Amino acid sequence: ISYNDIMRKILALILISLFCNGAIAAPTSGTAQPAAAQGAQQSPDEFDAAIKPKRKFFQKRQPQEMLDGKGYMGKLPELSRQFVPVEDGVAKPVYESTEDFHSANQVKPVPRDNPAFVNIILKTDKTSPYLNDINDIVPLLEKIYSSIENNEDVQRFNAGVFFFNRTAEHLRDKYDQKPESNFASYRKILELSTHAQTVALLRSEALKYNPYLAYGGAGAIYNKDNINQQIEYLKFGIEQTIVAIKEAE
Repeated sequence: ISYNDIMRKILALILISLFCNGAIAAPTSGTAQPAAAQGAQQSPDEFDAAIKPKRKFFQKRQPQEMLDGKGYMGKLPELSRQFVPVEDGVAKPVYESTEDFHSANQVKPVPRDNPAFVNIILKTDKTSPYLNDINDIVPLLEKIYSSIENNEDVQRFNAGVFFFNRTAEHLRDKYDQKPESNFASYRKILELSTHAQTVALLRSEALKYNPYLAYGGAGAIYNKDNINQQIEYLKFGIEQTIVAIKEAE
């Protein structure tokens, strides 16, 4: 017999018992009243209290044996094996320690590869690259000026002009089509470079061809007075260019 068949039989017996009790019970006031009428005369709380045990009895219950064995019956995994305890780290010095640091015979090396040392202790140069480049030209111009003042020979003069022209060409290649190309110092340097190269070529040709040319006509350009005049113009241009470089700072 299944569980449902048993529950149906029990339900039928209870209904028969309730029907019989209601039929045979004597009425409290002279006339017999049906059980439904008696239930209707009860208050909602009394009716609920009377029917609650019967309602609870008819609720479907799960046998205890159907609940046995539910849940996890195995062993829990050992989770502690999968984790490594965190250890406090030890800070290491940036530089290797040097013995006898205060000794006069032991000098501690400078950590130039460390950005903290270079940027904070040495204080990196904040001057623009353009100013650094044009400041390197000043000694070259002063050397050419001194060569003219001391009446040095053509070879020494041309050597100074050669190094100045190479530096000016580097400056032109680096800052051409850039905002720096509009600076007065930039234009002065390039103009002076062309002028110095012209004077150096003139002095070289004069040294080579002057003995064979007359002072008139085509040879007039190589005479001494004309060369001295061009040198004076060059000296004035050097002075103006140095002033323009100093003002750019």
